[in-house]
Amino acid sequence: MDARVLRIARRVALSALTVLGAITAAFFALRLVPIDPAFVIAGAGSDAVAITPEVLQAIRTEYHLDQPLPLQYLLYLSRLVQGDLGMSYIQEQPVLQLIAEQARPTLALAALASTLAVLLSLAAGLLTAGRRRAGALAGMVELVLASTPVFWIGFLLMLLFSVWWQVFPLLDKGDLRSLILPALTLALPMAAPLAQVLRRSLEDVLEQPFIMTARARGLSVLAVKLRHALRHALVPYLTMLGFSFGALLGGAAITETLFGRPGLGRLLVNAVTRQDMPLVLGLVTVSTLAFVIVNLLIDFAYLLVDHRLKSVLPPA
Repeated sequence: MDARVLRIARRVALSALTVLGAITAAFFALRLVPIDPAFVIAGAGSDAVAITPEVLQAIRTEYHLDQPLPLQYLLYLSRLVQGDLGMSYIQEQPVLQLIAEQARPTLALAALASTLAVLLSLAAGLLTAGRRRAGALAGMVELVLASTPVFWIGFLLMLLFSVWWQVFPLLDKGDLRSLILPALTLALPMAAPLAQVLRRSLEDVLEQPFIMTARARGLSVLAVKLRHALRHALVPYLTMLGFSFGALLGGAAITETLFGRPGLGRLLVNAVTRQDMPLVLGLVTVSTLAFVIVNLLIDFAYLLVDHRLKSVLPPA
């Protein structure tokens, strides 16, 4: 078998193990929480006195909660491979259906935030690479953005653009204008490390001999960066982009709650608050799968941006 195919198969297998590891850790962590799922299912939070031991035992039997924990885990995996994420304890609906209903707002938010982050980081990296003062100033701004919690950035954007200047709505109204501030809230801290990585990578490439040749042809500094240096500097940038996607998923929960938006992040917050374990586990599974798929696509993109790579995937 071709070495390239073997490396691809290895990378896919490692990704599958990553998803399995995340599911396993989340499953046992949720089961170790000192909360009886039977009480949650029966609505014990509102009327615990009316719940009898017989009712609790019937619920445990129905949901296999009376089985040993390893067996519960295997039962969950067997349903998972069939596309069944279980039933929500609180909403009594299939978890997959609940996730599908809330996926569209989160996908729209993630897509716009990622686009803004890429555009901002590319602009910052290209304009400041090789310029000492501009690079130092940009680095300070990026350090502040990368170190500031997402909710603080969102709060400041709301204060400036919604309360003081009244450019964008304060809370979600279901239109594009309502999406701008949440997307910026996620994009700014995501763009900061991307710009730092791109700037450093560009500065390394700009010292290479072939750049001197390009400059000798009379090309402008920006043209040299765009036509010759950027392609070679994108590999570490893409790697950081894959890592940043995990932070984007985590920040979505805070951002959607802060701006009153529907979506998977807000669904996760509500599920944790209401102790809806199947929904929490389903959201962890879907989020991990999305993270792994994005990083796989980025791995495959390495060859497109740098023809010097001898295989589709970098060494694992």
